[in-house]
Amino acid sequence: MSFKVQGWCPGALRPMASGDGLVVRVRPRGGRITPEQAAGIATAARAHGNGLIDLSGRANVQLRGVSPETHPALIADLTALGLIDADIAAETRRNVIVTPFADTQTDVLAGDLVAALADAPALPGKFGFALDIGPAPLMADTPADIRLERAADGRLILRAAGMDLGAPVAPEAAAQAAVDLARWFVDLGGVVNGRGRMASLIERGARPEGATLAPAPALAPPGPGLVAQGALVAFEFGQMQAETFWALGRLGPLRITPWRMVLIEGLRAMPELPGLITDATDPLLRVYACTGAPGCLQAEGPTRDLARALAPRVPKGRILHVSGCAKGCGWPTRADLTLVATARGYDLIPDGTAADTPLRVALDPTEIPDLPEFS
Repeated sequence: MSFKVQGWCPGALRPMASGDGLVVRVRPRGGRITPEQAAGIATAARAHGNGLIDLSGRANVQLRGVSPETHPALIADLTALGLIDADIAAETRRNVIVTPFADTQTDVLAGDLVAALADAPALPGKFGFALDIGPAPLMADTPADIRLERAADGRLILRAAGMDLGAPVAPEAAAQAAVDLARWFVDLGGVVNGRGRMASLIERGARPEGATLAPAPALAPPGPGLVAQGALVAFEFGQMQAETFWALGRLGPLRITPWRMVLIEGLRAMPELPGLITDATDPLLRVYACTGAPGCLQAEGPTRDLARALAPRVPKGRILHVSGCAKGCGWPTRADLTLVATARGYDLIPDGTAADTPLRVALDPTEIPDLPEFS
């Protein structure tokens, strides 16, 4: 199995080449998209790309099928919508995931953090921050290197990935404290050849000061349905047509979630639009799959047709991840079952990630449904 590790995630100013063209990742500020921005994004996706829009696991919006020739016009349109940073460095630093259920205080803190990051040291492209501030964490499975959460007693804590405990911090000091923790990571040698993650530094024995409080017990993120803030809707593999995104924006302001769902703020009834998943028991919500071949240049085989066929066989409460290669972009954390495409077939990994050692190798797609793991 061979693949090229890019070492960074695509952005808008620095897109990534894929099998269907450039992938342009738009990072909504605070995860929020206004109706006007939704309409503009949808129009730009159709005018300058192939009209496909992906929701990423980092609560971003990705436009696909963009060409080098259409990219400048796309950036001009997105800049007019207030969605583009001043330069690549600023875009890369603004790797902040905000809970879609953020209150006003959380939104203010997110803005403060983005402003404080202007003075942050150079960080790896995948290094990110999560503001999971609510009564209990909801984004425990969302990768982030530095997290702001609540302790069981309601106090705000700052926690490094890989640590069970975090340090209590005052809300007005939290943004700077998060940047200081990032600087601590850099000063202790967390960055090697431009790469590095906080959890790896913690594994090597480094410990930030003041980590004395555990976060409140994490809750599972909600499925599609009505919530206090509006309506949550999902999509098959987190992908939709531009027209769907445009229609969602007409229903109200949007918040992009890290669960590849969209929250339509203030909506009190589930929308009836083509391509939406509105039933929390839909088997397609139990499977994750990246673009796969031929849409991704790194993929060793197709993914989504197989995932779609296997979805009804995945038991309730379990997750199947079908990955086009060992990078595991579609679901970077542990899954109950993972299938990884290789040049010889599909490798099966129980209770692990796409990079772990497989239990079975070189499986033909036709024999996978008959395996005991799917009984």
